[in-house]
Amino acid sequence: MPVPVNTAHAGPSTFDKLKMGAMMGGTAAVGMILGFIYGTTNIFRYGAGTNGIMRTLGQYMAASGATFGFFMSIGSVIRSDASPTVQQAYLHAQRKPWIMAADQAYRRQ
Repeated sequence: MPVPVNTAHAGPSTFDKLKMGAMMGGTAAVGMILGFIYGTTNIFRYGAGTNGIMRTLGQYMAASGATFGFFMSIGSVIRSDASPTVQQAYLHAQRKPWIMAADQAYRRQ
């Protein structure tokens, strides 16, 4: 669920962004699928051990999902939007210059 934006202030806090990134990354299928692939190959190579196949595979999937959620939360905090003043100055610096046509009085014939 997205974090509600407070219109009276600048937006969600850093902690809210951290929570949102962790929720998106931890519940994402990417981390779980990578954990499933990595866990399956390790179980085929080295065996499941004393925990059994399902528990070992679940541990790999949970660890991979948690790692992906951790890095996703850090990335969502780092990728925070700049203030409108900074964004306006950046857009102003990046725009193309205006070229205006000279008046007829200044043109040479």
